[in-house]
Amino acid sequence: MRYALNMLEDESAIAAGLERVRALREERSADPELAARVTEIKRFQHRRFANDYAQLLASERYGAAARFFLNDLYGPVDFSARDAQFSRIVPALRRLLPDELVRTVEQLIELHALSESLDQAMAHCIGPGPVEAAAYVSAWRQVGREPDRLRQVELVLDVGRALDRHTRKPFLATTLRLMHGPAHAAGLGELQAFLQDGFTAFKTMKGAGEFLNTIAENERRQIDALFSMG
Repeated sequence: MRYALNMLEDESAIAAGLERVRALREERSADPELAARVTEIKRFQHRRFANDYAQLLASERYGAAARFFLNDLYGPVDFSARDAQFSRIVPALRRLLPDELVRTVEQLIELHALSESLDQAMAHCIGPGPVEAAAYVSAWRQVGREPDRLRQVELVLDVGRALDRHTRKPFLATTLRLMHGPAHAAGLGELQAFLQDGFTAFKTMKGAGEFLNTIAENERRQIDALFSMG
């Protein structure tokens, strides 16, 4: 019974997170200037990540995982098609995905919804045009929400730890591989590719401890510095 309740809670959280993202997108679609500012904030964050983690991106061992984080979690791209595919499978998650992946999907969606919320809140505090460092820091401090920023980092780490664990379970690799054809046939290709890319990237590392520790230390240090400015 407890297992069933946990699964239902995960599915409910996924649906709620996707609805939150949909509502944020709807607000942007009604305000093109806001949408443009959100995109510029995402571009700034993408550049910041690429600069901060240049060594990880260039690393033979860590490069694939760093690119997955950079492009699939921080990328300034439109994830609406992928989110729509997630939404379509929520009622059937327990049939389509192993339990471990359902929990990882729940964490990914929570991270996605929180990141979109924070980015959009900052967009309301920043002017039009390309975002520079001073304007970004000012908007960050106006938005505040330090607990949400720390939660955002923790979710990134949770997703990374989960993907690292999944790579040590051969049946999950087999499941994702077998999903490829049916997923594309069912119009779920972007969703399957996203999960497969994350799995493959973390498997390449053969252990994610140092990679995740580097990200944790840097992100928490930046949060502390930004909120201590005054």
